[in-house]
Amino acid sequence: MARAVTMFTGQWADMKLDDMAKTMKGFGFDGLELACWGDHFEVDRAVSEDDYCDKKREQLDKYDLGCWAISTHLCGQAVCDIIDERHKSILPESVWGDGDPASVNDRAAEAVKNAARAAQKFGVPVVNGFTGSSIWHLLYSFPPVPPKMIDDGFKLFADRWNPIMDVFGECGIKFGLEVHPTEIAFDIYSAEKALDAIGHREEFGFNFDPSHLLWQGIDPVEFIRYFPDRIYHVHIKDAITTLNGRTGILGSHIDFGDHRRGWNFRSPGHGGVNFEEIIRALNDIKYTGPLSIEWEDSGMDRLHGAEESCEFVRSIDFAPSDVAFDSAFDKEKQ
Repeated sequence: MARAVTMFTGQWADMKLDDMAKTMKGFGFDGLELACWGDHFEVDRAVSEDDYCDKKREQLDKYDLGCWAISTHLCGQAVCDIIDERHKSILPESVWGDGDPASVNDRAAEAVKNAARAAQKFGVPVVNGFTGSSIWHLLYSFPPVPPKMIDDGFKLFADRWNPIMDVFGECGIKFGLEVHPTEIAFDIYSAEKALDAIGHREEFGFNFDPSHLLWQGIDPVEFIRYFPDRIYHVHIKDAITTLNGRTGILGSHIDFGDHRRGWNFRSPGHGGVNFEEIIRALNDIKYTGPLSIEWEDSGMDRLHGAEESCEFVRSIDFAPSDVAFDSAFDKEKQ
């Protein structure tokens, strides 16, 4: 049976959910992965209002759309980050508050806990998001970074996220970290270290997104095969590297979409990700969840890209074989 094809609404929060749902249904989507910002899914209301989740389901049902995950990337980012003025632009006022860094960290953690409670009420099994990182800025080890500073960063992550995961466990909800630069886990080995730090607890896994791995030089398929029991959700997003002797892999402090960057996100099928091998790997690990398009392409009209992406994902998804191709040669089975 084909996996559900959904659209992550995070980059579409400027559209009202009703307009978004109508548009995506017209493009052929099976459902939406609802971002916890804009009016798409408001965690505070979901937790405090008895009928909010029912009304949200009715809003999706009107267009025959499902939902298998909500996403709290923005608040999650502020749990472990060293807070500065950048965070004010992405956080709700209830989390930013007075901007005191430690208080923002604490309020962000409570917001992620509430996302688990809201997901339970809404009837979805996964909350996707970021964790933030207190040590991302130490990536290039100069001045030399003592190993203890890195270890302390992972300990801080565990100290802040274990209580959050306690709530996820109580609610029966999985958290899918989108492995991503600026997070505590941004590649295979940092993801492994994060799992070690948090005691490999079942609630904590990954929202697999190949685009963030590709430009780092990591084969996304290897990530799936390295963590076969931790792929809790899947994003379909593409990226391309354009290293021509002038461009740099670190982006040169140039905004996304500029041709001078060494890499950019692309609409699915327009970059360097080998999606066929990803589908084969997902089949191998028996992943049956949605394939959720996270659409980011600065060089393409987003409505065109969304419709084309839905068609593309349907074209690449296939079920594993239930019979060996050479079984017809076995006389005992004839």
